[in-house]
Amino acid sequence: MPGKEPIAAVPGQPPGPRRGDVATVSAATDILAGRSRRRGLLQLLPFLGPAFVASVAYIDPGNFATNIQGGSEFGYRLVWVVLASNVIAMLVQALSAKLGIATGRNLAEMCREQFPRPVVWVLWVLMEGVAMATDLAEFLGAAIGFNLLFGMPLMPAALLTGICTLVILALEQQGFRPVEAVITTLVGVIAGCYLVETVLDRPSWGAVAASVVHPMLGGPEAVLLAVGILGATVMPHVIFLHSSLTQRRVATENAEQARRLVRFELADVVIAMTIAGLVNAAMLVMAASTFWGHGLTKVASIEEAHKTLAPLLGPASSAVFAISLLASGLSSSTVGTMAGQVVMQGFLHRQISIWLRRLVTMAPAIVVIALGFDPTRTLVISQVILSFGLPFALVPLVLFTRRRDLMGPLVNGWLVSVAAVLVTAFIIGLNLYLIVQTIRGG
Repeated sequence: MPGKEPIAAVPGQPPGPRRGDVATVSAATDILAGRSRRRGLLQLLPFLGPAFVASVAYIDPGNFATNIQGGSEFGYRLVWVVLASNVIAMLVQALSAKLGIATGRNLAEMCREQFPRPVVWVLWVLMEGVAMATDLAEFLGAAIGFNLLFGMPLMPAALLTGICTLVILALEQQGFRPVEAVITTLVGVIAGCYLVETVLDRPSWGAVAASVVHPMLGGPEAVLLAVGILGATVMPHVIFLHSSLTQRRVATENAEQARRLVRFELADVVIAMTIAGLVNAAMLVMAASTFWGHGLTKVASIEEAHKTLAPLLGPASSAVFAISLLASGLSSSTVGTMAGQVVMQGFLHRQISIWLRRLVTMAPAIVVIALGFDPTRTLVISQVILSFGLPFALVPLVLFTRRRDLMGPLVNGWLVSVAAVLVTAFIIGLNLYLIVQTIRGG
């Protein structure tokens, strides 16, 4: 924290930048100190990256599943849920990034330091469960992408997904920039694919606007999908990850530099989350205009959506869809494994080989594929599990970022604190409502 003693490195975590990151960190430090000649958007470039890595979780295969089901069954009705979820995501990720900058700790480390040990153990178990649900969705999505694009059976596709993820993770040995570059490129591929899909499907923009102006749900199944969309958008594991990506990334010498750094990271969040939000909305709009608009209200699987796109929009559309799903699965699976490492290191001060963690987290997806479960339904349920895990990440985040003794000059203002509390209460209330409706509906 600016003005305080340097924070010692945490066991199991590399201190400072690795090779390949020095130029980026040096440029960022010069900008914060006023020594750089960069102006305008060029000033922002060294600070871009962490939010783009976090944004992958907002356009992962779980989003494909929930948005396709939501759009095909309810048309444009749930567009407002996607947009509202994205606004919530911006707030949450901004707080997470600020926590890492202000304290030099990630959220898991702060929980370990501030909470009693039994609470820490409970939170660790819960977040490991969330990480497994996350990895299940992302791994399945990439496997389905390989299957749709190349006709591979799901089991070999799953094994290939694991290999590709390990190759991307190996880039971490060269520093944070190579991984950020690969993931940002994959985000660009997903965004480009959905730009093409949106042009092809010619949606009703009037109906989209009506959903935003007059938000509504209606029925337990719509609530289930709304919670799934929320869980697939505001994902708990990247709340932990984002705070880790900003801690110790760029050192600051005083409070003013820390505030400038937060402003740059906020710009990173807004840009990355806006792209992710538009892609998310495009997924649902595509499903609404293509399937619901043609009376196909029971398109309940990703595979069925892929098959149906070709006769409705042309053969290119189904290939574009498969490419976007594959890029989404590979990038988000990588990010999910990174988040799992942060959770274990932060709560336990223990770390296992990234290769071993990747192999262990592959197991649930392999089991699901081997037992023949419906992949898309499994994806939707995994996103609902993530939504139930959100309060256990959000409540500590809100508590820590409103404490001046932890955050110093970067402590939340009262307006931000109120907004964060309202968001957390809304998510908890939505989950409780889903439980009640599920019980009543049998």
